[in-house]
Amino acid sequence: MMELLQINLPTPYRIVLSTMGIYFTVILFTRIAGKRSFSKMSSFDFSMTVAIGSVIASTILSPSISLVSGIIGLASIYILQILVAIGRRYKLLKQAVDNSPLLLMDGRKIIKDNLKKARVTESDLRSKLREANVASLDEVLAVIFETTGDISVLHKIDGDIKLDPWLLTDVQKS
Repeated sequence: MMELLQINLPTPYRIVLSTMGIYFTVILFTRIAGKRSFSKMSSFDFSMTVAIGSVIASTILSPSISLVSGIIGLASIYILQILVAIGRRYKLLKQAVDNSPLLLMDGRKIIKDNLKKARVTESDLRSKLREANVASLDEVLAVIFETTGDISVLHKIDGDIKLDPWLLTDVQKS
């Protein structure tokens, strides 16, 4: 059994067994840690996804890394992810690992400095407005560059609707 976990088999068999072992381990750990482990949320989540990919590739393809070592590496990454998710309740850690949403448009007004900060061009902004079925800039309440890199367009539907300030909590205005 220890030989199997160390996987001292011919390369094709070792790769297949390591792949199966690491695949099921990722499924198990992702179920334990939750879907956020692979969601598009923050730079920390992106780092975690890259780290998981690296551990998976190393475990599968490197004969010097055992399946047990790969599983320990994955467990360490997932435990760190869970601890940071819990720690995000504290403002200091949240600011360290999460991006802040950024206001790109306030009504009809395009905030060009924020476009630069977000590295979004006016062409990208127009494209997103069209995608959100905006026919006139008069329909726009706000456009926000979200922490995930997505762009949200808040619309006026009828008349003179005011934007609820709660929706802009934590959004950088400039």
